[in-house]
Amino acid sequence: MPRRAGRATMNRRRFIGLGMFATMAPTLARWAQATPAATQGRTGGDVDLANLEEATIAELQAAMEEGGFTAVELVNAYLERIAAIDQDGPRLNSILEINPDALDIAQALDEERRTSGARGPLHGIPILLKDNIDTADRMHTTAGSLALMNSTPARDAFIVQRLRDAGAVILGKTNMSEWANFRSTRSSSGWSGRGGQCENPYILDRNPCGSSSGSGAATAANLAAGSIGTETDGSIVCPANANGVVGIKPTVGLLSRSGIIPISHNQDTAGPHGRVVADAAAILGAMVGVDPDDPATAPSAGRAYTDYTQFLDPNGLRGARIGVARQGVTGYSEETDRLFEQAIQAMRDAGAIIIDPADIPTISEIKNGPTELTVLLYDFKHDLNAYLAARNDPDVRTLADVIAFNEANADQELRWFGQELFLMAQEKGELTDPEYIEALETNHRLGRTEGIDAVLQAHQLDAIVAPTGSPAWPTDLVNGDHFLGASSSPAAIAGYPLISVPMGFAFGLPVGITFMGTAWSEPTLIRLAYAFEQATKVRRPPRFLPTLAE
Repeated sequence: MPRRAGRATMNRRRFIGLGMFATMAPTLARWAQATPAATQGRTGGDVDLANLEEATIAELQAAMEEGGFTAVELVNAYLERIAAIDQDGPRLNSILEINPDALDIAQALDEERRTSGARGPLHGIPILLKDNIDTADRMHTTAGSLALMNSTPARDAFIVQRLRDAGAVILGKTNMSEWANFRSTRSSSGWSGRGGQCENPYILDRNPCGSSSGSGAATAANLAAGSIGTETDGSIVCPANANGVVGIKPTVGLLSRSGIIPISHNQDTAGPHGRVVADAAAILGAMVGVDPDDPATAPSAGRAYTDYTQFLDPNGLRGARIGVARQGVTGYSEETDRLFEQAIQAMRDAGAIIIDPADIPTISEIKNGPTELTVLLYDFKHDLNAYLAARNDPDVRTLADVIAFNEANADQELRWFGQELFLMAQEKGELTDPEYIEALETNHRLGRTEGIDAVLQAHQLDAIVAPTGSPAWPTDLVNGDHFLGASSSPAAIAGYPLISVPMGFAFGLPVGITFMGTAWSEPTLIRLAYAFEQATKVRRPPRFLPTLAE
């Protein structure tokens, strides 16, 4: 089959631009030496290319402004880390492809800085993109699937163009759960036909969670200043939880979805991963904007901010009313529950008014009901067919074509798990079907008016908190994910925002806390999440351990 030849070509091209760094890659021990204490309170002048680990975007920007290094040198430094950690050494397998134009882009931005100054906080900052986000360049966009290796998008996704306009250097594409984890009911998160299994940088045989697995893992491992993932239900915040980083899943419509391989126009959104809240906030602001090609962005006019860092307040928890969700979102992991209790006390110590419990009354219906899956199946067929028709791939124009490709290439695509969700979606009808309309109305009622909004209003809350998930489980390609629990579904079906922040470690594995609120409440959530982060400061870089020590 021609696609098999394409696979070989992909393997040769996967790390374009990395060969020159292979012999100069630092040892793993050097990269694992830094501690959080070594990075706190640094100024731009304290950050150099030998002291890059855990450097924030603000620190990198300050260092470039002060002449400490250039964007070209910064890109080269991250490429060295990628060669040493992702391609070699522990072999995280978090990055599918390096942008062959990254150094040229950085060089042009360095010249622009010299002649007219920086565009803003992301000028010259390397950012990675999940592989379902379109770029009209020499990279692929495949959603991790070999089916899309023979075509490239005609234009950048709207958010990619916004990042380029802000001066970001698009460094490469990250591995992901193939088709954003909407292919099989027993998949292994972080696996794709194109890239194989992504690893967790804290303990390598543990799962990085999906579907934005590479985005979370690469950011945690300091392979770029930050990254962009996407979420339908949990795919930004779960990798944030498993990889010890910050993940912001914004209100649906704050960021455009045009040029992003879809699951559901009702639930999909892009969002940033950063090692700290300030980094994620800086990246988020660069991507906002009303996009005529995505009608969902129209309500964001007057509600979006190009600078979310203005809401960073170390005292932001003082006097804040925080509701504690317990029913349906705790009790699945003793270690998670232990860390959650410590986090609640930390917020109380920081001056928050804790309302406990403040349960979401519809949580049982959300978790046990069929309506979310019903909506996603209908949306996926409709939205993917529309995306593929516009992409004009020579061979793959519909979901049916993708199903046929997988069957024809089963040894590569269906080796570990099947495509049950694809087959279920293919059987669905149009978006005018009563089953779909009723399920969507139910989702909005359960998630919004009778769910999150009901709790916020009943207790006059600024936000609700819940554990993001459990410590990462061992990766199991044979049986799939050993998923215990999460708290993302109410906000997913409502289209509401979430922020996950590290709240502690269990046996060396990070665990996160989620702040959730109503639509367009990103400023409040960022303020609260930042204050929690500053009060606790639990983030620490990964050690790339091969397995959990007994």
